[in-house]
Amino acid sequence: MSQPAPASSEGRTPGFHAAVAAGLAAAGNSALFAELNGNPLPDRVQVLDSIARLHRVLVGSILPIAGDGASGGPALERELASIEAALADQIHLALPFPPRPANGHDDEGERHAEGHRIARELIGRLPELRECLLRDISAAWRGDPSCPHPIEALYSFPGVFAVTRHRIAHILHEEEVPLLPRLIAEDAHQRTGIDIHPGARIGCEFFIDHGTGVVIGETAVVGNRVRLYQGVTLGARSFPVDDKGRLVKGLARHPIVEDEVTIYASATVLGRVTVGRGSIIGGNVWLTHDVPPHSRVAQAEPLQTGFEDGAGI
Repeated sequence: MSQPAPASSEGRTPGFHAAVAAGLAAAGNSALFAELNGNPLPDRVQVLDSIARLHRVLVGSILPIAGDGASGGPALERELASIEAALADQIHLALPFPPRPANGHDDEGERHAEGHRIARELIGRLPELRECLLRDISAAWRGDPSCPHPIEALYSFPGVFAVTRHRIAHILHEEEVPLLPRLIAEDAHQRTGIDIHPGARIGCEFFIDHGTGVVIGETAVVGNRVRLYQGVTLGARSFPVDDKGRLVKGLARHPIVEDEVTIYASATVLGRVTVGRGSIIGGNVWLTHDVPPHSRVAQAEPLQTGFEDGAGI
């Protein structure tokens, strides 16, 4: 026996949805966003899809992927052109948002041209990214005794994935594209547990082993042939405020890690300090001062005692 159709919620509570809609339309605390003038946001799905295709091109240029017609020749040319067009459209949508308006491009035509220029710049730097990726996967293979071949690092290591996405995001950050660099970085963070701000400057042959919990802040500078282990933080020690109590943005507040440094698991390096070339920072170290080149920094010896008469810690 068929059941009667339920009464509509509108019929039971007249005006309910209209009241909710009116509440959502009210300014309230959203006045901060009024300056955006209702500009449409870039499409998150399309942005991340384009970045995934770009990543696939980089990987495919080293290791051809079965069934991937874009691994070389005219098919690759078409794929690059398609990715460039898709990214140009999304960059164009991002440009009206802060902090970009301070740099101009208020005109729709200017934003369209600028979006295409930035997308072309990113595509043009792919050979440079490929060379750095090759060096990154070689560093992973050399640094991990469980990795039998660089291809395994390229194909599966979360550190290689996160750093490759970071290098793409960093180019967009250098071009002062709003929103998209952080979206790319946070997507990689969600996938890998590795949190790299797109502003961080990272050299080649960079290897993050295991990776979970690694944090690299916005103004960090990391040299070549650097190795980090899980849980390492390259963070800020303090956050200055202005005379209105608001955080001052853009100050250099994260560490400088010079070439050939190794930082072991769960070490924390805070502030604009320099870890000198060739240094080794031991696990769980808390470091807030400069370290000369070729230093070895480790925790103090742990206190070892026994238990007597059932005593606890």
